[in-house]
Amino acid sequence: MSTQTTTSVERGAERDPDSPESLARDRRTGLLMLITGAVGFGAAAMLVFERLQVYLDAGHTSSCDINALLNCGTVMRTNQAEAFGFPNPLIGIVAYAVVLAIATALLAGARFARWYWWCVQAGITLGFVFICWLWYQTTFQIDALCMYCMVVWIVQSMLFVHVSMRNMRAGVVPVPERIAEALKGWSWFLTLIVLLVLFGIIFIRFFSVIMGMF
Repeated sequence: MSTQTTTSVERGAERDPDSPESLARDRRTGLLMLITGAVGFGAAAMLVFERLQVYLDAGHTSSCDINALLNCGTVMRTNQAEAFGFPNPLIGIVAYAVVLAIATALLAGARFARWYWWCVQAGITLGFVFICWLWYQTTFQIDALCMYCMVVWIVQSMLFVHVSMRNMRAGVVPVPERIAEALKGWSWFLTLIVLLVLFGIIFIRFFSVIMGMF
C-alpha cells in the first residue's frame, strides 16, 4: 500500500465516528473536557459565592483581594461583571455543568451526531469570545484582575482550541483535509500561543505595577 493510500485511510478513520481512532480521540477530548469543566465550574462557583458575600456585606473583602491589581472585589463590582443583568459567573455555572455532562458521556463511549458537535462548537466558541471581551474589559477598562476569572480564561482557551481541533479532524468544521492533518498534534502548542498572547499583553500593560510588587 502506498504512503498516499495509507494517509487517505488514516484520514477516513479520523472522520468515521465508529472507528477506533475516532473513539480514542473522543475519549481524550472527554478527559480534557472533564478536567477543564471541573476547574471552570469550581472557579465560577467561587465567584458566585464571593458575589453573594458582597450582596450581604458591601464592604466584604474577597478571598482573592490580594492587592490593587489582583482584586476580584473591584472587578465584580463593575457593570461589566453583570453583562446580561445578572452576575457573569452564573453563566459559567450552567455552561461548565453542560461541559461536564458531555465529558462524562464521551468517557462512557457516547457518540454524538454532527449537528450536536456543531452546537458544542458554537457554545464553546461563544464562551471564548465572551472571555476575550472580559479580558479586554479588565485589562484596559477596569485596570484590575480577578484570579478566579483568569482561571476561567485558561480553561476556556483550552476548551476552545482542543474542541475546535477535534471538530476539524472529524470533519465537523469544514476545513481542507490537508489543514486538518497538518494541525494534528498541535492543540497544546496553539493553546500555549493563545495564553501567551492573553497574559503577555497583561504583563506589558501592567509591567510597572508588577515590577513595583518586588
